[in-house]
Amino acid sequence: MRIAIVHDWLYVVGGAEQVLRQLLKIYPQAHIYTLFDFLPESARTYLGYTQARTSFIQRLPLARTRHRHYLPLMPLAIEQFDLSSYDLVISSSYAVAKGVLTGPDQLHVSYVHSPMRYAWDLQHTYLRESGCASGLKGLLARLILHRMRLWDYRTAPGPNAIIANSGFVARRIHKVYGRGAEVIPPPVTLSSQRYDGPRGNHFLVASRLVPYKNVEAVVRAFAQLPGLDLVVAGTGPEAERLRAIATSNVTFAGFVSDEELRRLMATARAFVFAAEEDFGIIVVEAQSEGTPVLALGRGGARETVQVRGPNRTGLFFDTPEPDAIASCVCDFIRQEDSFTREACRNQAEPFSSDLFRIRFSRFVDEQLTMHRAACEPRLRTLSRLEAVPRFEAVS
Repeated sequence: MRIAIVHDWLYVVGGAEQVLRQLLKIYPQAHIYTLFDFLPESARTYLGYTQARTSFIQRLPLARTRHRHYLPLMPLAIEQFDLSSYDLVISSSYAVAKGVLTGPDQLHVSYVHSPMRYAWDLQHTYLRESGCASGLKGLLARLILHRMRLWDYRTAPGPNAIIANSGFVARRIHKVYGRGAEVIPPPVTLSSQRYDGPRGNHFLVASRLVPYKNVEAVVRAFAQLPGLDLVVAGTGPEAERLRAIATSNVTFAGFVSDEELRRLMATARAFVFAAEEDFGIIVVEAQSEGTPVLALGRGGARETVQVRGPNRTGLFFDTPEPDAIASCVCDFIRQEDSFTREACRNQAEPFSSDLFRIRFSRFVDEQLTMHRAACEPRLRTLSRLEAVPRFEAVS
């Protein structure tokens, strides 16, 4: 069986690329198609491939650093991939990958990380944060996003089956595309070492420092909590501004290695997460280190953090505002002894990479069986038609 895996683009290794890595463990013989690939050789080796088939965007000027400027060309580019020789096509899509062209005898399974958020429910936030909320530039951006929505909706029937990474995304898929989706959580690298040592005095935020992650709200919350320490791990365009508004009890660790991040997680009193994410892999990673989570009670966190019962693993705050976060931290401190490392680790176990591979391959096998059964009657009909004698016209 010939298999193609279509991924939007490859220039950093994030959560979507972790899914790709596991897909290549399930289907090591698969060929990869992507709009562009600027990963270093070491990252390709880590993900499990040597070469990807890319689109014409790979060769356009400044594609490495300004690829988002080519957004209007991406639907055209993804449709140029000739996948007609493959039996199974798997798309890993958070932008346009689900729109690849496939035929009726091919099975197309799409793992949708999310419909294009900047084109749908987060359009206004995207325009505001990119400086395109008004004026001629804003009008052009809105026109482009409108056309992207039309294309995105038109291509929604293309996949034979859709997988969502969370119930939250499945609801978004139903609202945007009018389709149901199987929920298979993304793979999470759980803790490799069991740490049962003493906790430090710090709370932890680990994130790219960009506006929608709401790290500013957490930093301002700890300005109201001068007796508590906050460590912020990560880099991004907001870094300098956040340093300027931070109080003395906030430490910026910058970029940290995976090993150091795990140490900071394992020794933290709690992990603070103020973004509305589709799933939020890092929330599960923190729990796998035995650390409770204080999270915004929206999006994927509602499916990964247990806030009720004797085995709860965290608390929610209702809004990403400093007052709400500070209040949640104070509530946690009053109840801190009721959160156990064991409960946090147990909560993370169902999201392991091993279970992802089992769930995904089982679902695809079921879809293949149904697809082949659906194709057989048509093939039998064609065989009967070919057996009927042909009559030559008589002049």
